[in-house]
Amino acid sequence: MANHKSSLKRIRQTEKRRLHNRYYAKTMRNAVRKLRATTDQSTAIQMYPSVQKAIDKLAKMSVIHKNKASNLKSKLAKYIQKLG
Repeated sequence: MANHKSSLKRIRQTEKRRLHNRYYAKTMRNAVRKLRATTDQSTAIQMYPSVQKAIDKLAKMSVIHKNKASNLKSKLAKYIQKLG
């Protein structure tokens, strides 16, 4: 276990940040899952901007990699086009 005050604080901060990141990553994954479960194109088109915004925000905060965000958005866009 750490003995320095600064390392104890760093442990607290890291755990807090980990839980925060985990929550938002899970929320994003659920939104993607919900969009992929949609079979109506018009509903999917309405849902896409909010899902895209969440993905971009996580990439900006480095919760997910920017390439993963790009791949997710691309695959969702293809899925929506295929629904039509």
